[in-house]
Amino acid sequence: MSRQIDRGLKNTVDWRLVIYYLLLVLIGWINIYASIHSSEPSSIFDWSCRSGKQFVWILSGFAIAAGILFALSPRLWEVISGPAYFFVVMLLVAVIFVGAEVKGSHSWFRFGAVSFQPAEISKITTSLVLATYMGKAAFSIYNRRDFFRVALMIGVPMLAIVAESETGSALVYVGFLFPLFREGLSGWFLIIILIAVLLFILTLKTSVWISLATVVVGALAGLWAILKSFRPLSRERRRALWLMVAGVAAAVMLIFSTRVVFDNVLADHQRKRIEVLLGMKEDPAGVGYNVRQSMIAIGSGGFWGKGFLQGTQTTYGFVPEQSTDFIFCTIGEEWGFFGCLLVIVLYGLLITRIIKDSERSREAFTRIYGYCLASCLFMHLFINIGMTIGLMPVIGIPLPFISYGGSSLWAFTAMLFIFISLDRQEKKYF
Repeated sequence: MSRQIDRGLKNTVDWRLVIYYLLLVLIGWINIYASIHSSEPSSIFDWSCRSGKQFVWILSGFAIAAGILFALSPRLWEVISGPAYFFVVMLLVAVIFVGAEVKGSHSWFRFGAVSFQPAEISKITTSLVLATYMGKAAFSIYNRRDFFRVALMIGVPMLAIVAESETGSALVYVGFLFPLFREGLSGWFLIIILIAVLLFILTLKTSVWISLATVVVGALAGLWAILKSFRPLSRERRRALWLMVAGVAAAVMLIFSTRVVFDNVLADHQRKRIEVLLGMKEDPAGVGYNVRQSMIAIGSGGFWGKGFLQGTQTTYGFVPEQSTDFIFCTIGEEWGFFGCLLVIVLYGLLITRIIKDSERSREAFTRIYGYCLASCLFMHLFINIGMTIGLMPVIGIPLPFISYGGSSLWAFTAMLFIFISLDRQEKKYF
């Protein structure tokens, strides 16, 4: 009879993930202090300033990581995924009505000096419930019922977050498409999303009629390809024709609803940010101010940067929210291109390592959860850095492990170490 032997902590924990995490947290803490040192108390450990508070949150984050890794069973996450998901969805709905308003968004619960944003936790619970449902042996992405349920699991919290006017967090949910592609979803869905985004932008920048003309040209090209590729009256030709008709109808609906959504669904500050990003308006002293100052800060850093605590844009507070959403421009100014590249490389190593561990996993639950984690990290990285260099609208989204804030740090720490715990469980015995 074979005996299971515990391989020990050294051989089962992916220490590379832990090291990448610690480096990013350290970089964040140092640059939070750099962003506030001229206006708040001088000590990095001063608990009355942001760097001191972040240090407390980092220590409590380490406690969360240790608890997940050593005190809680990895099997717990699959068991509680459903109840936890529904509880967080209820919090997302409740915060719309009873949450505090912060910069036009109703996404925060406030209890005295303590603030809590359920949207951060929703990424964890959505990842867990997707991993639980999609990890079942009978699951098939091509089954309509399975696909509809998965779409509902992603769509419900996403719509609730949109209702909170928290556009940045809602946009992160688009990243959950990547685990679906890994599990067999057709690449055509990604193409359809890209076409929809391009039509939306084209309609905003030009007119409804130019967008309609574009759709007509595309439909004629598609019709020619269908008539040329399939036999007359074949089932494949009829199916392709119906799909094309449905696609054209959806495109026309999107075109005529673009202005309605833009003018009536988006908040005023969101519309202005998109107009500035697309070059429809110039507002360097208004909504474009943050991005303009951020780009100046990053550009002035050169290759090696101005040096720690030497950034003029940072020291004199030209960039608002520089310790939170715009922390990357502090890195760019004081540490230059080299510092920016180092941060991006660390994120790249972290994400690729998560994907590599996911692919090695024998459990579908661990693999799918790992892809969800990697997708969330990538979306935050892409949107936040794109925002600071003017490639994305300013939608208020933190840089994982680096931006100031307890909710984000704790949520991403928990999310990462849940994966490390799941991965460790598979490597624990031989």
